[in-house]
Amino acid sequence: MATPKGLAHSNMFAYDLTGLVHSLRAAATKGRNFAGPGRGGDLKDSDEWMELCFRESAGLLPVDRLRILWMEFRSLPPSGREVMTHGDLTPSNLLGEGDRLVGVLDGGGFAPADPSLDLVAAWHLLDDERRALVRSELPCDDLEWWRGAAWAFQQAMGLVWYYRESNPGMSTLGQTTLARIVNDPEFSAPTSGSPGAR
Repeated sequence: MATPKGLAHSNMFAYDLTGLVHSLRAAATKGRNFAGPGRGGDLKDSDEWMELCFRESAGLLPVDRLRILWMEFRSLPPSGREVMTHGDLTPSNLLGEGDRLVGVLDGGGFAPADPSLDLVAAWHLLDDERRALVRSELPCDDLEWWRGAAWAFQQAMGLVWYYRESNPGMSTLGQTTLARIVNDPEFSAPTSGSPGAR
Protein backbone atom coordinates (compact mmCIF):
# COMPACT_ATOMS: atom_id res chain seq x y z
CA MET A 1 0.00 0.00 0.00
CA ALA A 2 1.31 3.46 -0.88
CA THR A 3 1.92 5.99 1.90
CA PRO A 4 1.81 9.81 1.89
CA LYS A 5 5.60 10.14 1.95
CA GLY A 6 7.01 6.72 1.05
CA LEU A 7 7.16 7.31 -2.72
CA ALA A 8 7.00 11.10 -2.72
CA HIS A 9 10.45 11.41 -4.34
CA SER A 10 10.02 8.67 -6.97
CA ASN A 11 9.93 9.79 -10.60
CA MET A 12 8.88 6.29 -11.64
CA PHE A 13 5.89 6.30 -9.30
CA ALA A 14 4.90 9.75 -10.57
CA TYR A 15 5.03 8.48 -14.15
CA ASP A 16 2.93 5.47 -13.13
CA LEU A 17 0.32 7.75 -11.54
CA THR A 18 0.24 9.84 -14.70
CA GLY A 19 -0.28 6.72 -16.79
CA LEU A 20 -3.10 5.60 -14.51
CA VAL A 21 -4.93 8.92 -14.81
CA HIS A 22 -4.45 8.86 -18.59
CA SER A 23 -5.97 5.37 -18.72
CA LEU A 24 -8.93 6.28 -16.54
CA ARG A 25 -9.69 9.35 -18.63
CA ALA A 26 -9.45 7.36 -21.86
CA ALA A 27 -12.45 5.20 -20.94
CA ALA A 28 -15.70 6.21 -22.64
CA THR A 29 -18.33 7.99 -20.55
CA LYS A 30 -21.01 6.46 -22.85
CA GLY A 31 -23.09 9.58 -22.58
CA ARG A 32 -23.18 9.57 -18.79
CA ASN A 33 -22.63 12.66 -16.65
CA PHE A 34 -21.60 13.33 -13.08
CA ALA A 35 -24.43 12.09 -10.90
CA GLY A 36 -23.33 13.49 -7.53
CA PRO A 37 -23.43 14.05 -4.66
CA GLY A 38 -19.85 14.26 -3.47
CA ARG A 39 -16.53 15.23 -5.00
CA GLY A 40 -16.41 15.71 -8.73
CA GLY A 41 -19.09 18.30 -9.43
CA ASP A 42 -19.40 21.91 -8.32
CA LEU A 43 -16.90 22.90 -5.64
CA LYS A 44 -19.48 25.21 -4.05
CA ASP A 45 -21.61 22.17 -3.20
CA SER A 46 -19.02 21.40 -0.50
CA ASP A 47 -19.56 24.68 1.38
CA GLU A 48 -21.67 23.19 4.17
CA TRP A 49 -19.24 20.29 4.66
CA MET A 50 -16.27 22.62 4.65
CA GLU A 51 -17.86 24.87 7.26
CA LEU A 52 -18.24 21.82 9.51
CA CYS A 53 -14.60 20.91 8.87
CA PHE A 54 -13.40 24.40 9.73
CA ARG A 55 -15.36 24.39 13.00
CA GLU A 56 -14.12 20.94 13.99
CA SER A 57 -10.53 21.79 13.05
CA ALA A 58 -10.20 24.75 15.42
CA GLY A 59 -7.04 24.17 17.44
CA LEU A 60 -5.83 21.47 15.04
CA LEU A 61 -5.17 23.51 11.90
CA PRO A 62 -4.64 27.18 10.92
CA VAL A 63 -8.33 27.56 10.17
CA ASP A 64 -8.31 31.27 9.31
CA ARG A 65 -5.62 30.73 6.68
CA LEU A 66 -7.41 27.67 5.29
CA ARG A 67 -10.74 29.50 5.04
CA ILE A 68 -9.11 32.13 2.82
CA LEU A 69 -7.71 29.44 0.56
CA TRP A 70 -11.07 27.68 0.33
CA MET A 71 -12.69 30.94 -0.77
CA GLU A 72 -10.26 30.99 -3.69
CA PHE A 73 -10.85 27.35 -4.53
CA ARG A 74 -14.66 27.43 -4.35
CA SER A 75 -14.78 30.33 -6.80
CA LEU A 76 -13.01 28.40 -9.56
CA PRO A 77 -15.19 27.97 -12.65
CA PRO A 78 -16.23 24.49 -13.80
CA SER A 79 -13.89 22.60 -16.09
CA GLY A 80 -16.50 22.39 -18.86
CA ARG A 81 -16.02 18.70 -19.50
CA GLU A 82 -16.29 15.38 -17.72
CA VAL A 83 -14.19 12.24 -18.00
CA MET A 84 -14.14 8.88 -16.28
CA THR A 85 -12.45 9.07 -12.89
CA HIS A 86 -11.61 6.70 -10.05
CA GLY A 87 -12.84 9.31 -7.60
CA ASP A 88 -10.74 8.37 -4.56
CA LEU A 89 -7.07 8.02 -5.46
CA THR A 90 -5.81 8.13 -1.88
CA PRO A 91 -2.73 6.22 -0.68
CA SER A 92 -4.84 3.43 0.82
CA ASN A 93 -6.29 2.68 -2.62
CA LEU A 94 -2.95 2.48 -4.43
CA LEU A 95 -0.59 -0.47 -4.18
CA GLY A 96 3.13 0.02 -4.60
CA GLU A 97 5.97 -2.41 -5.00
CA GLY A 98 9.43 -0.92 -4.88
CA ASP A 99 8.91 2.44 -6.58
CA ARG A 100 6.22 1.21 -8.98
CA LEU A 101 2.44 1.44 -8.88
CA VAL A 102 1.21 -2.14 -9.19
CA GLY A 103 -2.48 -2.01 -8.27
CA VAL A 104 -5.57 0.11 -7.66
CA LEU A 105 -8.31 -0.68 -5.15
CA ASP A 106 -11.88 0.49 -4.55
CA GLY A 107 -12.93 1.08 -8.15
CA GLY A 108 -16.64 1.10 -7.34
CA GLY A 109 -16.79 4.86 -7.76
CA PHE A 110 -15.45 4.77 -11.34
CA ALA A 111 -17.73 7.28 -13.04
CA PRO A 112 -17.82 10.56 -15.00
CA ALA A 113 -16.67 13.59 -13.03
CA ASP A 114 -14.49 16.68 -13.13
CA PRO A 115 -11.23 15.59 -14.85
CA SER A 116 -9.22 17.24 -12.09
CA LEU A 117 -10.67 14.93 -9.42
CA ASP A 118 -8.03 12.21 -9.79
CA LEU A 119 -5.27 14.80 -9.44
CA VAL A 120 -5.78 14.47 -5.68
CA ALA A 121 -3.25 11.63 -5.88
CA ALA A 122 -0.48 14.08 -6.76
CA TRP A 123 -1.16 16.09 -3.59
CA HIS A 124 -1.64 13.06 -1.34
CA LEU A 125 1.49 11.24 -2.52
CA LEU A 126 4.11 13.40 -4.24
CA ASP A 127 6.61 16.14 -3.45
CA ASP A 128 6.89 19.42 -5.37
CA GLU A 129 9.13 18.12 -8.12
CA ARG A 130 7.09 14.98 -8.78
CA ARG A 131 3.83 16.98 -8.80
CA ALA A 132 5.34 19.24 -11.44
CA LEU A 133 6.18 16.13 -13.46
CA VAL A 134 2.55 14.97 -13.31
CA ARG A 135 1.31 18.44 -14.25
CA SER A 136 3.51 18.57 -17.36
CA GLU A 137 3.00 14.97 -18.45
CA LEU A 138 -0.80 14.92 -18.42
CA PRO A 139 -0.72 17.95 -19.28
CA CYS A 140 -2.91 20.16 -17.08
CA ASP A 141 -3.83 23.76 -17.69
CA ASP A 142 -3.83 26.14 -14.72
CA LEU A 143 -7.55 25.80 -14.03
CA GLU A 144 -7.45 22.00 -13.97
CA TRP A 145 -4.42 22.04 -11.67
CA TRP A 146 -6.06 24.45 -9.25
CA ARG A 147 -9.25 22.39 -9.22
CA GLY A 148 -7.23 19.26 -8.49
CA ALA A 149 -5.68 21.02 -5.52
CA ALA A 150 -9.15 22.16 -4.47
CA TRP A 151 -10.50 18.59 -4.42
CA ALA A 152 -7.46 17.39 -2.48
CA PHE A 153 -7.98 20.27 -0.04
CA GLN A 154 -11.66 19.42 0.38
CA GLN A 155 -10.86 15.79 1.08
CA ALA A 156 -7.92 16.48 3.39
CA MET A 157 -9.89 18.94 5.54
CA GLY A 158 -12.26 16.14 6.46
CA LEU A 159 -9.53 13.64 7.30
CA VAL A 160 -7.68 15.58 9.97
CA TRP A 161 -10.42 16.02 12.56
CA TYR A 162 -12.72 13.14 11.63
CA TYR A 163 -10.05 10.45 11.95
CA ARG A 164 -8.00 12.08 14.69
CA GLU A 165 -8.71 9.30 17.21
CA SER A 166 -10.17 6.45 15.15
CA ASN A 167 -7.50 6.36 12.41
CA PRO A 168 -4.43 8.52 13.11
CA GLY A 169 -2.85 7.48 9.79
CA MET A 170 -5.72 9.02 7.83
CA SER A 171 -5.58 12.13 9.99
CA THR A 172 -1.86 12.43 9.24
CA LEU A 173 -2.57 12.05 5.52
CA GLY A 174 -4.90 15.04 5.72
CA GLN A 175 -2.27 17.11 7.50
CA THR A 176 0.42 16.14 4.97
CA THR A 177 -1.78 17.00 1.99
CA LEU A 178 -2.85 20.35 3.44
CA ALA A 179 0.77 21.24 4.18
CA ARG A 180 1.74 20.48 0.57
CA ILE A 181 -1.02 22.72 -0.75
CA VAL A 182 -0.49 25.59 1.68
CA ASN A 183 3.29 25.55 1.19
CA ASP A 184 3.13 25.40 -2.59
CA PRO A 185 4.20 28.81 -3.93
CA GLU A 186 1.19 28.90 -6.26
CA PHE A 187 -1.21 28.77 -3.30
CA SER A 188 0.86 30.14 -0.44
CA ALA A 189 -0.50 33.67 -0.86
CA PRO A 190 -3.94 33.37 -2.48
CA THR A 191 -5.17 36.48 -4.25
CA SER A 192 -7.64 37.32 -6.95
CA GLY A 193 -5.02 35.98 -9.35
CA SER A 194 -6.48 32.46 -9.37
CA PRO A 195 -7.41 31.01 -12.79
CA GLY A 196 -11.06 31.72 -12.12
CA ALA A 197 -10.38 35.44 -11.75
CA ARG A 198 -8.07 35.91 -14.72
